[in-house]
Amino acid sequence: MTTTPSGPYAALQHPNFRRYVIGLLAFTMAVQIQGTVVGWQIYELTHDKLALGMIGLAEALPFIGFALYAGHLADRHDRRRMAIIALSVLVLCSVTLLVLPLALPQHPRRVTRLIYATIIVSGVARSFLQPARQALSQELVPRALFHNAVTWRSGAWQLAAVIGPALGGALYAIGGTTVAYAGDVTLIVIGLLAIISIRHRSVINRDHTDDVGESLGEGLRFVFREPILLSALSLDLFSVFFGGATALLPVFADEILRVGPQGLGLLRAAPAVGAVVMSLVIVHRPPFVRAGRTLALAVCGFGIFTIGFGLSTSFWLSVLMLALAGASDMVSVSIRSNLLQTITPTHLFGRVSSVNSVFVGSSNEIGMFESGVTAQLFGTVPSVVLGGAATLVVVATIFGRNPKLRGLRRIQDLGTPSSDGAPAV
Repeated sequence: MTTTPSGPYAALQHPNFRRYVIGLLAFTMAVQIQGTVVGWQIYELTHDKLALGMIGLAEALPFIGFALYAGHLADRHDRRRMAIIALSVLVLCSVTLLVLPLALPQHPRRVTRLIYATIIVSGVARSFLQPARQALSQELVPRALFHNAVTWRSGAWQLAAVIGPALGGALYAIGGTTVAYAGDVTLIVIGLLAIISIRHRSVINRDHTDDVGESLGEGLRFVFREPILLSALSLDLFSVFFGGATALLPVFADEILRVGPQGLGLLRAAPAVGAVVMSLVIVHRPPFVRAGRTLALAVCGFGIFTIGFGLSTSFWLSVLMLALAGASDMVSVSIRSNLLQTITPTHLFGRVSSVNSVFVGSSNEIGMFESGVTAQLFGTVPSVVLGGAATLVVVATIFGRNPKLRGLRRIQDLGTPSSDGAPAV
């Protein structure tokens, strides 16, 4: 009889999960470097706030378009292999971004159009990667370690989000797009190799229907009949949609705070710094006793600190506001991710993860577009302040209308899913 490891580092005692975390760190750093450099590069080429918003839209639309089908495939095929294929496509996208400025130095408009085309392809690849890698992580540790694994997974992502933007800004300052994109390519290849090294094969549920429409409907029905999960996803969707200021950071760095690409890297890293600190706090403390109330307070904090960032004219105060917003968001991510893994059956996890991706993952990119449009219409600072205020309205509305979310206590007490997909009480 084997005993399940315990303690704050229990999940990391599983070799496959360690390889997964290394891969997550590497390719997330690559994505963060790419996001920082693409944003600055597009703004240098166009000096157009709406063009920054279009970056998010170019990635979000294909992501949303393929996400649910990707979840269907993640429950039909080996999730490790699916993640490897998607990461391989992302490697090619990174190489393309590296080569474009070198191949077309005298054609900035053509480079801009091809950057957007590359982002569209990466959005498709990311839509297949997201449910596959999330479902894969659930398979690599025992259910008893889900809470610990989620915290390490989220913490690793946030750590990469700290290092990636700062590194991207530094590499851009040292050698422009060539050096920065070379670092991006190197890291995403390391991430791909780490996932390849995982020794695991997904157990496929042979009762899973071949009918795509019925399969997708099963995942959607599961989410919509779980009011607590649906409310948690909706909170994240609308708070990130309205409260995300990421798209406008190049404008703040250039026109308001006047700190250049190095400062942009620090601004992009600041939310993740706060999130990493909070993840270390979470991993060393017991699970939240009143998870519903904590979730509402965390999303409120995200909105308040976003407003503070929008009003700040001091670089270091802006960094602090973004870090506090990131810490608040980390609490929300931890609660939502634990809800997702605790109440979702393994055979449905790919499809439910894809629904989660549509709610949460795409809201970042669509929120970038919303920020670009509102900044174009009302100005940069009003756009961010109005977004933070809208987040507070969303919390009051969703939390006020859902008594089950208000009464949610320890997530672990919800029990494990039964065979029909409903959580055991």
